[in-house]
Amino acid sequence: MPREPIVVTLPDGSTREGMSWETTPMDIANGISKSLAKRLVIAKVNGVLWDTLRPLEGNTNLELLDFETEEGKTVYWHSSAHVLGEACELHFGCHLCNGPPVENGFYYDISVPEEFGRAVSQTDYAPLEQLATKAIKEKQPFQRLELTKEDLLRMFGYNKYKVHLINDKVPDGTSTTVYRCGPLIDLCRGPHVPNTGNITAFAVMKNSASYFLGNPENDSLQRIYGISFPDKKMMAAHKLFLEEAAKRDHRKIGREQELFFFHEMSPGSAFFLPHGTRIYNTLMSFIREQYWQRGFEEVVSPNMFNVNLWKQSGHWDNYKDDMFDLEVEKEKFALKPMNCPGSGTLHVNYSPTPNAVAALTRLRATG
Repeated sequence: MPREPIVVTLPDGSTREGMSWETTPMDIANGISKSLAKRLVIAKVNGVLWDTLRPLEGNTNLELLDFETEEGKTVYWHSSAHVLGEACELHFGCHLCNGPPVENGFYYDISVPEEFGRAVSQTDYAPLEQLATKAIKEKQPFQRLELTKEDLLRMFGYNKYKVHLINDKVPDGTSTTVYRCGPLIDLCRGPHVPNTGNITAFAVMKNSASYFLGNPENDSLQRIYGISFPDKKMMAAHKLFLEEAAKRDHRKIGREQELFFFHEMSPGSAFFLPHGTRIYNTLMSFIREQYWQRGFEEVVSPNMFNVNLWKQSGHWDNYKDDMFDLEVEKEKFALKPMNCPGSGTLHVNYSPTPNAVAALTRLRATG
């Protein structure tokens, strides 16, 4: 590509000169201050997130984002998920599935081979952290590569989960990107931090079971959660927060005060003990009194509905992964996660129903 002079405009209106296909966001950051370059996680080029070491292609409106920004945090945790994926491949010899950033960190869904002999457990956390720390110390660069769909299918032919994602997400005759860090090459649109050394503090937090694409009809997978920060003090503060929150965990308090407990025979549903039942009944009486004082009439709607109702209300498209569904006589039904659609159906189909109605129960997935 021909090199041409370009103008880089920063959010405050100031400008910097550069060269197309040569100057990078990191170059601009270093030109402003070394501390800014050190804090830099990701850039935004003309409104699009951009790797900090990827050359600019023309005149640019440039934003330089650190961990304190939402987008910076998301990219930081996305890059950390790749480090976790690398550690998982080395430790378990597994097939990787999805590894996204989430609200408080990141996770990776993996398929553990039968020869490993068991599911993921807390005994795996330390080995995974050791492998992640090794990758971080090596400062493995995140390398962006663009490949055709055909090349991707050949590259990931050993991993049926990646093959499914490629066939589902990448149109025929087109291409997309992969990112490499150390021995890991993963299907990913990016962008990422410059190298694994930008990740200062890394920890594995918990694990659980999951399903591929969140569908119970698909393969059962293992999900491993992690968290990372650019400062070890931030990690210490986060762990302290979690310790304090654990002391206030309702499951712990419920048992200690003999109010309620949970059991695997009905996950997510409380078994109320006598003290808890008295509180429950008192709260229900209070709610009913408030309904009456405000002119509401109480109604009771079914707990299970045909999914067509949830599709009509919009719940199915947005919350189906957290709803209990089952097939009855070749029709799909789901337990209600909220009352409104049922109450609306009651109101539409029974004209004497007063305008102010209220119901009291709903059912959602565990957690």
